[in-house]
Parts: sequence; structure tokens; C-alpha cells
Amino acid sequence: MIKIKKQKKFSDLFKYFFEKRMMKILLLGAISGFPWVIIGSSLSLWLKEEGLSRSTIGWAGLIFAVYAFNYLWAPLIDRIYIPYLTKKIGHRKSWIFLMQSIILICLLFWNFVEPVNSLGLVIGIGLIVAIASATQDITVDALRIEQIRVDEKEAMSAGAAIAVVGWWTGYKLGGAISLNLAEFFENLGFDNYWELTFIALGVVIILFNLGILFINEKSFINKKNAQKNLDNKILKKLKNNNLIARLVAWISSTISGPLISFFKKNGFSIAVGIIAFIFLFKIGEAFLGRMSVIFYKEIGFTKSDIALYSKTFGWITTVVFTLLGGLFTIRSGIIKSMFLAGILMASTNLLFTLLAWSDKSYVLFALAVILDDIAAAFATVAFVAFISLLVDRNYTATQYALLASIGTAGRTTLASSSGSLVDWLNGDWGIFFIITALMVIPSLILLYRMRNKIKLND
Repeated sequence: MIKIKKQKKFSDLFKYFFEKRMMKILLLGAISGFPWVIIGSSLSLWLKEEGLSRSTIGWAGLIFAVYAFNYLWAPLIDRIYIPYLTKKIGHRKSWIFLMQSIILICLLFWNFVEPVNSLGLVIGIGLIVAIASATQDITVDALRIEQIRVDEKEAMSAGAAIAVVGWWTGYKLGGAISLNLAEFFENLGFDNYWELTFIALGVVIILFNLGILFINEKSFINKKNAQKNLDNKILKKLKNNNLIARLVAWISSTISGPLISFFKKNGFSIAVGIIAFIFLFKIGEAFLGRMSVIFYKEIGFTKSDIALYSKTFGWITTVVFTLLGGLFTIRSGIIKSMFLAGILMASTNLLFTLLAWSDKSYVLFALAVILDDIAAAFATVAFVAFISLLVDRNYTATQYALLASIGTAGRTTLASSSGSLVDWLNGDWGIFFIITALMVIPSLILLYRMRNKIKLND
């Protein structure tokens, strides 16, 4: 007699969100999102209130570019073990602790610098914060993935959703703390209210450092032995064992190990297909996102309208539907979720076409923005879970950082031409949004052709 597998109800899946390890993943997400408060809104407002120009503040935002390149040093994070700290608290946690400490020192150092007189130094310190934060993200993602066993695909999907919620919580609540504290100190009559705010944000960093001590981390010995075995294989091929040969072997295995593992696991053609899919998947959404605010303004909506529907409601819907997206991914599986996410992104982009070709409508505006946020939240959860299930646990940090950076590269490089595309279309926003909807099709064709050949961790 054939037994039919009963599909789980959504109500039965909530249990994944209430596991103790999900609270730890929420904390890791908040740790990852919090530095954006420091080098984003806080630094920008500090510079603005010190009398610096908008263009200067805009160029200062280039420090965010380091996030797109953190994969370059991700192999070192997988391979280098922090003396003393690694044995005491673990490989991943030691890196987080070290980066958090660097950010804390930078916050304290800002107290002794005047932006008007030492702008280069202020931006330089901000760059150090960005590098430390981008480095921290590498190991935060690795530790998040390693909280969940290789065979727990459902828990991985739940963890991806919780991590995204944690990031937004660290960013949004951290921003609220920062702005309210600055206003509080300013109302008390302190001229150095931003400096005092940075000290207070440093206290949050200290609390984060205390929090990571309660996160479990598996032994790094097996991973270290696997890396050494690859070193020894390369040394045998070099037929030498002197200092230079050992250094060459160490560098070669550190860089090539994660790549060899990825291509060996899926096979060369499927591995290339996965990379192409990751690069292409969210390009249409990026084109829309890059031009959306300009579009809203051109069709007559005010800044307060945009703030209300796109920012306030957008944050609420992002959090809620991130969790719901996690539930769907748990229930239906990663591949189906990726297909649905692509279809949702394309469909919501078409709503903007309807908005462009109709009279100004607040109802349609709200519907388009909110549904687009829902699609983006759903796609982010599925995308993070998909990448998380691809990585080899011996090279978690490197492979995740590299795959995530490929996705970022697709969104940032190609989407930079979004304004030129609108100009080429003579400002026909409707056609522009139709094109952005069609952009997801190549990635979905790739995914369909590979669907039964991709080897996810299970």
C-alpha cells in the first residue's frame, strides 16, 4: 500500500521560530544590522549638523562599498584562528568579538575628532567601522548557518527568516536609539551630543559582546584538520616541505579549497549555472529599487507620502512577510520557493506599470509599494536559505560570502544603468517596469533546467 505523505500545516511550522537557537540567530542578525546605524544615519546626520554639504556627505557614503568586496578576505576568516580567543570562546565568536571591539574603539575615538577640521580622519574611522562590520558579517553568516545541522532544511529556512528580521531589528531599532539619544543629549544642552550618543552606542556593542558568549559553537577541530589535509596534498604535489613550499600550500588551499569544494559538489556545469542564477535572480528588483523614489516623485507623490507608504508600512510588511516567507519555504521547499519568489517579484513590478499608466492614486500607490515589499521579503528569505544550503561547512564563511557577493554584484553593476534605460525609453515608466518584470525570466529558466541536479545540504 502506498503511503501519501501529509503536507504540514502552516500552524505546525511556527514551532521552528520558537526554538532557542532562533533567538541566538535573531541576535546575530541584529549584530549584523547595527553597524549600518553607525556609518549610515548617525554619521550622515552628525556631518550634516556640523555644517558639511550634501555632496560631501554623499561621497562619504562610498565607505559602504567595502560590503561588496568582503569575499576577498573571507578565506582568511575561515582559515585564521585568533590566538587565545579561539580556544576560549570559539573560532567564529572570536572573530565577532574582535570586530565588535574594533567598532567600539572607533566609536570612542570619534569623541576626539572634529569633523570640520579633520574630515578625512572622521571618514577614515568610518571606513574602519565599515571594514570591521563587513568582516563581522562574514563570520556572523557562518555562525548562523552552523547553528543548524546539515540535514535540517526546514530549520535553515526558519533561520534565514529570523536572521533577516534580526538585521532589520538591529538597523531600525538601533537607528531609533541613536536618533532619540542624540535629541535627548541635545535638549539637555550638551554641545557634543553626537559624541555622547556614540559612547551610548558603544554600550550596545558591549551588550552584544556579552550576548555572543551564550551562542553555542561547534568544535573547529574537524574543520582545521580538513584544511590541513588539503595543505598536505598540495605539499606532496610540490614535492617539497620548506618554509616557502608550506606558505604556497597554505595560500593555495585557503583560496582554492572553497572553490574546489563548491565545483566538486555540484559538478562544473551545474556550479556555473548556480553562479549565473544567483547573479541574475534579483536584477529586475534592483532596477526597480534604484529608480522607485525618482518615479514616485515624478508622478506627484510627496516625501511624506513616500515615507509613510514606502518606509513605515514597508518595514512592518517586511518583518511580517519575512516570517511568512520563512514558513512557506519550510513547507514547500527551497526550489519551489525560489520559483514563487521570482514570479512574485515580476508580478509586483507590473503593478508599477499600472501605477505609471493611470491617474495619481494613493490606493494603487500603497498597494504597489506594500506588495513589492512583500515580494522582496519573500525573495530575500528564499535567497538566503538557498545560499545557506549550498555551502560546505568546512568553508562556510568563504562560500557564503562569495555567493552573496555574486548576487550583490549583479544588483549593483547592472542596475547602475537603470536611469539610462529610463532615459532611453524617453521617460516611459510603464515600459521600464515591464522590462524589469521580464528580467527575472532568464534566472528562472536556469533554475528550472537545474532543479533536479542542484545538490543542497540534506
